[in-house]
Amino acid sequence: MLEEKIFPEFISWPLMAVPDEQGRLHYPNLEQSVRQTVEIILRTKPGEQLMRPRFGAGLEQFLHEQNTLTTRQQIKELIIESLERWEKRIRIHLVEVWPVAELPTQVRIEITYQIIANGVVKNIGLSMELER
Repeated sequence: MLEEKIFPEFISWPLMAVPDEQGRLHYPNLEQSVRQTVEIILRTKPGEQLMRPRFGAGLEQFLHEQNTLTTRQQIKELIIESLERWEKRIRIHLVEVWPVAELPTQVRIEITYQIIANGVVKNIGLSMELER
């Protein structure tokens, strides 16, 4: 007699789609997919992804830099370079990096991009902590 094994409710590879109650799979639409990719690029350090050792912006390299105009300009240039290289579905309109007045070790980043396929303009913003 075969022994019944009990498995957790669902074990999956992180990128595997999970069906809903009706068994349907849901995938992101174009705008969601682009936004997710932009976020992944910004949060990934080069060398983290297998088979693509240069993928990612590597923003963490600025975590111990002073919040100066030079540092903010370098962050801006790195974001533009990384997004232009790794996300071909967008055209970058604007990248702004400025200090947060009440939090001197933080910078605010605002990115405005246009999805080439449908012309939709989107904005994504994030804050990043630096050292003084």
